Amino acid sequence: MKILLVGGAGYLGGALTDILADTEHEVRVYDALLYEDDYLKPVPFIRGDVRDRDLLARHLRWADAVVWLAALVGDGACALRPELTRELNLDSVKWLAENFNGRIVFLSTCSVYGASPEVCTEGMATNPLSLYAETKLAAELHLAARDAITFRLGTLYGLGDAYSRIRLDLVVNTMTMRAITERKLHVFGGQQHRPLLHVRDAAQAIVNGLGTRHAGIFNLHSENVRIFDIARRVRDLVPDAVVVTTDAMFEDLRSYRVTSDKAGRLLDFTPRLTVEDGIIELKSLIADRRIKNLEHPRYRNQEYLADHLTVSEAAGRR
Repeated sequence: MKILLVGGAGYLGGALTDILADTEHEVRVYDALLYEDDYLKPVPFIRGDVRDRDLLARHLRWADAVVWLAALVGDGACALRPELTRELNLDSVKWLAENFNGRIVFLSTCSVYGASPEVCTEGMATNPLSLYAETKLAAELHLAARDAITFRLGTLYGLGDAYSRIRLDLVVNTMTMRAITERKLHVFGGQQHRPLLHVRDAAQAIVNGLGTRHAGIFNLHSENVRIFDIARRVRDLVPDAVVVTTDAMFEDLRSYRVTSDKAGRLLDFTPRLTVEDGIIELKSLIADRRIKNLEHPRYRNQEYLADHLTVSEAAGRR
């Protein structure tokens, strides 16, 4: 199969590319390199914006399947440029649905559930609390008639690969980094739930999905964890760190749990990596000084885009 990874040079795309490189599939990566200067993996690479319809269409004609990872990602990052967010996260997906006849794998988010006391299945009512979640949910609807497979991802963590930019604005990664560098973890409220998933487990699920004829929406997560319990598990592996709690709630009102039983039943989805695995990976990354400056904005979507994103710049990546 010829597979085009649109937005494939990012955090999740890096892990996905490595797994696909060990298969018989032909893989190409199409990405704007918003956060990077160069692409280092030994696979064919096209530097392109998803809004460059002529360029994208040319490469889609080559492909049997497309994995669509391109987006502005995260509540804060999307709030910076609402019009651009809709253009990249929604309009480009609508165009894809109308102009590509092959297999489509689309990456959405469990954030579409917003705040819910129930364990959320794919058929339950959604409650998006941010522009990011709203655009992802609306994009899902454009793909529904195309028999696409849509993965609603839990919050990712861990190391994807050796080359791609790691994200230090995701809760497990952020807490681990702060525990090591500051010896202190600040937890606001802490009762909020998050569905979590290791980035490499997410990548493997995408590969497995490509090999099936299944369509529709699938939640992907490994476990639902309270924010306070994430902090406790980080502290257990970084014992010098202290957890500081406050009753004041964080401005992020999301709290949701999901089930991935559907993916397990139909796609044989079986996550193999744990939160502890991700924490240990981050500890090694920091101890080995593989990142020279952990405070550099490029590792945090909102902070980096606040300084670098303009309407003329290309689409970001997950």
